[in-house]
Amino acid sequence: MELQALYYLLAGILIVVGVVGVILPALPGLPLVFAGMLLAAWAGGFQQVGWVPLVILGLLTAVSVGVDFFATMVGARRVGASRKALVGAVIGTFAGLFFGPIGLFAGPFVGALLGELWHGREIGQAAKVGLGTWLGILLGTVLKLGLAFAMLGLFAFAWLV
Repeated sequence: MELQALYYLLAGILIVVGVVGVILPALPGLPLVFAGMLLAAWAGGFQQVGWVPLVILGLLTAVSVGVDFFATMVGARRVGASRKALVGAVIGTFAGLFFGPIGLFAGPFVGALLGELWHGREIGQAAKVGLGTWLGILLGTVLKLGLAFAMLGLFAFAWLV
């Protein structure tokens, strides 16, 4: 196999794993997508995709990191989450990985709920915080998926034009 083809294969793998990582919190989704795109552009000698699209893709990647952090914090803070709830949501997210789609869906909520209960909140307030934190994570994931598809579209457009 030609070395350039190997680079393109690795770039494709990085992009696919990155898109999966947008949903699975254990992977740095959009940074992996960007790394794959950068590798593909480099493998092609920057002939198909030049520096301008790559800078825009890099900025979108940076925005995705901010979106992830901001959406979770807004959801949690809006309902008065404690630091323990945020830690619980992170732990619940990772623990949820072991329980498939249901775990990914419920893990952040359960983690935030348990964090709030540990903080000493009543069950009603803890559930409200768990829901708010979960909605923030969901919003962040939806926004990152939108950014992922925008990045894929921009890269494809730059490659083909």
